[in-house]
Amino acid sequence: MSEITVSDLQRLLQTIAKRMLAERDDLCQLDGVIGDADHGIAMELGFAAAAKAAGELDPSATDPTGVLNTAAKAFLNAVGASSGPLYATAFMRAAAAVKGKASLGDQEMLDIFAALAKGIQDRGKAEVGEKTMVDAWAPAADACAQAGAEGRPLAECYDAALAAAEKGRDATREMVASKGRSARLGDRSLGHIDPGAASATIVISCLSDFVRR
Repeated sequence: MSEITVSDLQRLLQTIAKRMLAERDDLCQLDGVIGDADHGIAMELGFAAAAKAAGELDPSATDPTGVLNTAAKAFLNAVGASSGPLYATAFMRAAAAVKGKASLGDQEMLDIFAALAKGIQDRGKAEVGEKTMVDAWAPAADACAQAGAEGRPLAECYDAALAAAEKGRDATREMVASKGRSARLGDRSLGHIDPGAASATIVISCLSDFVRR
């Protein structure tokens, strides 16, 4: 794979923002069953703000860490509650993982994926099986790392991550929420896909498409 530049990361954020706009209503519908029906709006606002702020940076005057830290701040400013701190922490962890790099190669992209997932899990203090976005991010990170350890091409690593995320997302349908706002529903949350896991899978799908291209 070619080296990934600041301009590439700016385009990636724009792509995710467009996908979140397209998926906003479906995510809100999912959230309306077990939450406050605003998850799609939050994700659209967060990624739109992140893409806009990062896109205003001069590619010749910043680096990938600068792009990711800018995205983190913008996301948090746009979405102060719930998913805002989670994705802001994810972006900041990813920024730290590639600090000092002018561009990103395969190993750095593996490091970024691991950092994104770890940031979300650490900030949310959630575990797999609690019906949250961690049910998509954590198995995706494990699958990505395992494929990387096996020496598989980066695109295959991210494809493995996406497949694991989709499986984790779908598994939330059979879970009773024990974390977040949907936990108050108890057994009534059973039978519904977690909106955070659904939006996480959209992000991971965009990442997988990005590295393949």
